Amino acid sequence: MTKGKKPNPMSDTATLTRPSAKADIEHFDVLIVGAGISGVGGAYHLQQQRPEKSFVVLDSLEDFGGTWRTHTYPGIRSDSDLYTFGYRFKPWVGAPIASADEILKYMGEVIEDNDLGRHIRYGHKITKATFSSQDNLWTIEAVRTLTGATVRFTCNFLWMCQGYYRHSEGYTPEWEGMGDFKGEIIHPQTWPEDADLKGKRVVVIGSGATAATLVPNIADDCAHVTLLQRSPTYFIPGRNADELADILRQLEIDETWIHEIVRRKKLFDQQAFTRRSFEEPDVVREELLAGVRAFLPEEVVQEHFLPRYRPWRQRIAFIPDGDLFQAARAGKASVVTDEIERFTEKGLLLKSGKELEADVIITATGFNLNVLGDIDFVIDGKPLDFASTVTYRGMMFTGVPNMIWVFGYFRASWTLRADLIGDFVCRLLKHMDDKGAKRVEVALRPEDQDMPLGPWMDPENFNPGYLMRSMHLLPKRGDKPEWQHTQDYWTESKELPAIDLDGAEFVYN
Repeated sequence: MTKGKKPNPMSDTATLTRPSAKADIEHFDVLIVGAGISGVGGAYHLQQQRPEKSFVVLDSLEDFGGTWRTHTYPGIRSDSDLYTFGYRFKPWVGAPIASADEILKYMGEVIEDNDLGRHIRYGHKITKATFSSQDNLWTIEAVRTLTGATVRFTCNFLWMCQGYYRHSEGYTPEWEGMGDFKGEIIHPQTWPEDADLKGKRVVVIGSGATAATLVPNIADDCAHVTLLQRSPTYFIPGRNADELADILRQLEIDETWIHEIVRRKKLFDQQAFTRRSFEEPDVVREELLAGVRAFLPEEVVQEHFLPRYRPWRQRIAFIPDGDLFQAARAGKASVVTDEIERFTEKGLLLKSGKELEADVIITATGFNLNVLGDIDFVIDGKPLDFASTVTYRGMMFTGVPNMIWVFGYFRASWTLRADLIGDFVCRLLKHMDDKGAKRVEVALRPEDQDMPLGPWMDPENFNPGYLMRSMHLLPKRGDKPEWQHTQDYWTESKELPAIDLDGAEFVYN
């Protein structure tokens, strides 16, 4: 695996650039939180577009990658195609759906080829971020995970690229009787290195992309694996290949062009699919079910693969080569649609009265939302109540100066938005320099003062469990596009580059 050049997380490689700073505080123009897919992309854009800016990337892990570093369960892979999940600036040359190792190799090449490693400090867990309007500076406190020492940084601008869920623990509901179970309970997010499923009866609880990935990848080792779902999910089975990319490679087209052409084609197709899921949901539903029927008999589809909601109210996972359905058809895996009454010594008692015996129970039951990196934010001496702010396009927040938050798309690849926001940050930083401004924040305009406010995301539009559980922690949205996280890449790809940085919603000092 190609690794980015990485300084010792304990080293002090940056130069103090703020003469008035205390000797134990390092100053940077920009501080990026997180060295995952968003943070590495942000570092690239900053270096390319604003090379005059000093910056540092802090990450609590011991290496880059975020999700792709912490998730080690069998078969861990993307559920988005890498032509759109990959960066726009680096061609993807593999199969559309990629393993974690392949994604880490790709990210490592970005770091190494662009000499980004010298900017990244690993093993730095940020605990507090304090903004002073008097100094127009953020002060960041972090703990070096290897020594426990506290270190401090100041920066003019804070770029939050920490992702959307807590890496340290996944979400497992509290079921009655969990302490009675004599076997092992595992959450995929904290997969044990010594996990041994060989010859064991395994139940995987869940119905999303993680469960659908795990089942076919452990089926050959287990005595038997059962997918236990409360309700069915939509999936898109298909070949893990791209016919257009393969043809273009046969024609010996340059990989840069292949990446751009295939990327545009996929985005065009995804836009049409998303639009149709709203305009003709019944037709799209039948098309999705036809993909399942290609692998499984009708009675199985009727019992276990008929979702109760319209397409795209939750994320739709791609199933490469229909591997989940092939495992079920071959008898290596089975599906049970039911709810859990309680855990027992031997396994699970279901509300139907059926008991599932198991040696290992895997709870593929979701994430815990990570709100602003679980960092203690203070602005001018007052703790930040994030939920009382109003979001500006899902990336800035009223009353929070000199900060951008990267939160990607649900119906398109996360990295698409990370790239768009990277451009926006670089343009905003230049605009601030041109104006001689030291601080920028967003504020409701006079015409917005009586605007109705609602939760961050309309639950009728998109309602995954991790979002519903934590909606009260997130900022409010308005009824105008500027004050929403629209989740529409195809609109934002045109609107974000055209934002008037001198619009009334921007306040500079």
